Amino acid sequence: MSDSAKESPFKGKTGLRRLLNATGYSFDGLRAAWQHEAAFRQICLLALAGIVLALCLPLPAWGRGLIIFAHLLGIVVELINSAIEASVDHTSLERHPLAKRAKDLGSAAQLASLVNMASIWAIVLFNHG
Repeated sequence: MSDSAKESPFKGKTGLRRLLNATGYSFDGLRAAWQHEAAFRQICLLALAGIVLALCLPLPAWGRGLIIFAHLLGIVVELINSAIEASVDHTSLERHPLAKRAKDLGSAAQLASLVNMASIWAIVLFNHG
């Protein structure tokens, strides 16, 4: 089988058309996450509050940057976690140990992201000035 036969038929676009399509798909994903995922909305609101607070506090630029990065990372992790959950649910709604493992691993990644976020806040707050 040739390499091209192994690829998705949706991979046909190249150049600017591919970039425009990918951007549209990304916005579709953000809309779907906001509409269907309460955890995504919560992590976005946490990021909004955290970023605004970081910008209002008298923090060094490196601290603000780390805090903003940590909050954006939390959003990225939640998008990936939601994608895993949707993929598992699409495959089957039956209980299966591998499905549980996949969902638990995604949840653990988000927990690690939140611990990272809290740690960065603590480091910045206790080491500025």
